[in-house]
Amino acid sequence: MRLTDIAFLNLRRRKAKAGFLLLGLLVGVSTVVALLSMTGAMARNVNEKLERYGANILVLPKSETLSLTYGGLALGGVSFDMKELREEDVNNIKTIRNSANIAALGPTVLGVVETSGHKALLAGIDLATYKVLKPWWKVAAGQVPEKGGSLVLGSEVAKLAFLLPGEKVEIKGRMMEVSGVLEPTGSQDDSLIFTDLAAAQEILGKKGSVTLVEVAALCKDCPISEMVGQISEAIPSANVMAIQQVVKSRLETIEHLSRFSWGISSVVLLVGGLMVLVTMMGSVRERTAEIGVFRAIGFRRSHVMSIIFTESALVSLLAGILGYPAGLGIASAALPLFSQGEGAHVAFDPTLAGAAIAVSLLLGLAASLYPALAASNMDPNEALRAM
Repeated sequence: MRLTDIAFLNLRRRKAKAGFLLLGLLVGVSTVVALLSMTGAMARNVNEKLERYGANILVLPKSETLSLTYGGLALGGVSFDMKELREEDVNNIKTIRNSANIAALGPTVLGVVETSGHKALLAGIDLATYKVLKPWWKVAAGQVPEKGGSLVLGSEVAKLAFLLPGEKVEIKGRMMEVSGVLEPTGSQDDSLIFTDLAAAQEILGKKGSVTLVEVAALCKDCPISEMVGQISEAIPSANVMAIQQVVKSRLETIEHLSRFSWGISSVVLLVGGLMVLVTMMGSVRERTAEIGVFRAIGFRRSHVMSIIFTESALVSLLAGILGYPAGLGIASAALPLFSQGEGAHVAFDPTLAGAAIAVSLLLGLAASLYPALAASNMDPNEALRAM
């Protein structure tokens, strides 16, 4: 009879002990898998959402006098007299080494206009990119036009000028229709009037010029600092800055999720290891006479240790194989409770599956080391007297 056969027979004879050990390891492995899968899914979801967060690099003309601000750009009172960027220079951004990391490029022209007896800031933007650069926009009334020739009003401008979608308003001798009104955003957008870039350039007399450029380049592993340097080289006449709060928020969120999952996983694995240790020690004490007989008939210490390790390995391996799908199911069921919105989902990860089996096996063997040593060091004479 081989040592593995003895281990199989021992597990069959002590089904309750084996079942308790399997259950303990299964709970530990499935909990760890569920935590890592769930936090991984949440991190991916956060990544995807933050990639659509909007602009995180701002390209501004160099200037010395700044006061009234728009997204980091400062304006001098209600007059707007400062250097502009050339539209043809903005195209140089598309030629930088990391241009593939640019999700959207939004040149913007700004200028003060008068409408309905009130002065306001007109912002000409690329309407094709607003969904990427300004994903928080929600139109309370009307809609954002796909092409130029009409206006989108910030909530404060609409209230002050008493304008509604469908109404026409004169801006510098040009009649334009209000196509939509934005819901309050809590930002400078509430006080602006938006239209197409080309239309705004014509109204403001700034053809071929832009006031600033918003760049959306927030993606996984995007080298933001390097991109800032590359854009600075491409447009020497501009100040390029990263909106660090967005990038820092993204990194800190993912880091906190990772630390949380690994911290809880470590505690769960420790508890699982202690459960294996206590169970195997109890099993060794119950089998004192059996181990004494083995030693008396010529079994070496290594043979006794091999039997204990084989039993633990079989149970641990089964716990790892069953623990991964169980943890995946728990994560899928619990994820909607912890993840707001749609898009988060748990995906099969072969690396995590292999790691779950390996960790379960190593944990079982490590926790069985002391019981195996205790069993192998038994005095056969003392063990036989206990019969």
